Amino acid sequence: MVELVWDGKYDSNGKRTAPLRLKLPFQTVETVNESIQQRQMALDLFSAGRNSEWRNRLIWGDKKYVLPALLDEFAGKVDLIYIDPPFNVGADFSFTANIPDNPETDDDETTNFIRQPSIIEQKAYRDTWGKGLDSYLLWFYETAYFLRELLSETGSIYVHLDYHAAHYAKIVLDEIFGNENFRNEIIWKRKGGSANPINRLGVVTDSIMLYSKTDSIVFNQLYTKETDEAKKYIEERFNRVDEKTRRKFMDSPLVSPNPRPNLTYTYKGYSPPPNGWSISEEIMEQWDKEGKLLFPADKSKRIRRKIFLDEYIGQPIQNLWNDIYVINSQSNEFVGYDTQKPESLLERIIKTSSKENDLVLDCFCGSGTTAATAEKMGRRWITCDLGRFAIHTARKRLLGIQGVKPFEVQNLGKYERQAWQAAEFGGEQEAAAVVAHYRRFILDLYKARPIQGYNWLHGLRDGRMVHIGAVDSPISPDDVKQIAIEFHKATGTGKDAPSLTAVDVLGWDFAFALNEVAKQQASEAGINMRFIRIPHEVLEKKAVEQGDIKFFELAALGTFITQKAKEITLQITDFIIPPDDVPDEVQKAITHFSQWIDYWAVDWDNKDDTFHNMWQAYRTRQDGGLTLKASHIYDEAGEYTVMVKAIDILGNDTTKILKVIIS
Repeated sequence: MVELVWDGKYDSNGKRTAPLRLKLPFQTVETVNESIQQRQMALDLFSAGRNSEWRNRLIWGDKKYVLPALLDEFAGKVDLIYIDPPFNVGADFSFTANIPDNPETDDDETTNFIRQPSIIEQKAYRDTWGKGLDSYLLWFYETAYFLRELLSETGSIYVHLDYHAAHYAKIVLDEIFGNENFRNEIIWKRKGGSANPINRLGVVTDSIMLYSKTDSIVFNQLYTKETDEAKKYIEERFNRVDEKTRRKFMDSPLVSPNPRPNLTYTYKGYSPPPNGWSISEEIMEQWDKEGKLLFPADKSKRIRRKIFLDEYIGQPIQNLWNDIYVINSQSNEFVGYDTQKPESLLERIIKTSSKENDLVLDCFCGSGTTAATAEKMGRRWITCDLGRFAIHTARKRLLGIQGVKPFEVQNLGKYERQAWQAAEFGGEQEAAAVVAHYRRFILDLYKARPIQGYNWLHGLRDGRMVHIGAVDSPISPDDVKQIAIEFHKATGTGKDAPSLTAVDVLGWDFAFALNEVAKQQASEAGINMRFIRIPHEVLEKKAVEQGDIKFFELAALGTFITQKAKEITLQITDFIIPPDDVPDEVQKAITHFSQWIDYWAVDWDNKDDTFHNMWQAYRTRQDGGLTLKASHIYDEAGEYTVMVKAIDILGNDTTKILKVIIS
């Protein structure tokens, strides 16, 4: 077999390089659309040591970590894979973000702007196309390698590409899946013709490569009446009208192609053909009663079958798909992604190669088309994406499906950071030395000077003390209390003493509502405290080397609760985003705090666990409005924890926690 070789495929010793295979556990950060009863059932099953019922999964993370992490649970269990990887050298991760209207003015202030990709997304683009085709093929090989391990013995994988990479990718797929398991190259005509570019023909098609793992695959033959060929066939062949029913029909012979002695019988004086009829005498009688037979006046001729147009299922679908049209900006499906694929395309793929309740995987989630279509068709699904905005877009799209089953939003969270810390600062060092090295690294990025002699204070910057949170635990109110106690011990005149009564608290994650609760704690202790998120981009070496790391304060969500008996009404009263993370033109365009909010959700009875989305409101293309109030009636008296989550127009989330007492 011909082998395609690219830079990075083999090491300096001629040995094939193996894909990175870290087995990291997932963290569930949100359960969406789960009722109180379903939630209690899951808790009961967990308490009894039994597996809870299946939850579909929306995963935020880099597929080079996500796919290996799926192997322990799903190796050989995925029934259908569809991927639409980036295949255009000019593609990037930017997207159009919409600024909604100010609800308190009569004018229409809606506008939009291009949101540039994050450093992590830029890094993914560099990994994919940074060295041209060589880096793309290395990246594609490693992705396909893990996908084959996840695919079941009866499963199929559809790989959607265009002319930039399709033929190179096919050679890679041949190597991984075996040329004998190549089923089809499907040609999808995605748009009509237009003026051709100079010196070449216009491109109106994509290729979808279909592979399997074995010969024993799920394959359901589909039929269509919508292709140009099918329409022409119907027009030419269904040219007769039944005298009694006035239904259009075409006639077809009832002749067996092979000798069938058991089907050689005379019916109503009509002699059988030499090989016999194609149906039994019982079926012949049934069709006669149903008016589906055509009897010629000349009994020396043969009976023919009537195929009625209203019962005709169409022509078998072949590998040329020219009856599915690309999504445009006016479509009800369109959610703002330029490369968004139509649900009808995924519907055909899912119908062809899966059964109800089969598991469908898409590791290039994008706008969530695969997950949304699988949900509507009664399949289980897993989808993931590197972009936070893609995850947010998919979540909103799924919530727009009537009767959507509960699903989980997951990431690799602290486990990815633990692996990074061990790889970057581990080696032969003891645990305390690893943590010290890590803290110094973050302090350097934050442009702070390390200090010694404290447990909770680790550096100084511009007269403010600095605390560096651990990679594997969120900053908690108790942490803030300890920081405040130690800060008062640190005041003095030494070189490591602060010149301001202030602390910057840097963390990867923060306990819910910490921004409000902990700031109040700090204020009571007489300390000006800022809470600053350590960006995920820190894990990317190239971003660090280029000085691309930026630190931002947490956003703040203002709320107000009114209560009447067992009913509470929650209102969002303010939403403040640190300006450093927002382009100047966006800040100027926003005149009301609610314009920042694209989506918000409430967990009315949080039990100090995962956020359970029990109510939500969000903007859509059809309805750009957003209610800022939500109500809930409790069944029983008691103290309840209410958790509120708001997602801004850039896809970032802010969470707040409240206590209510129902008497």
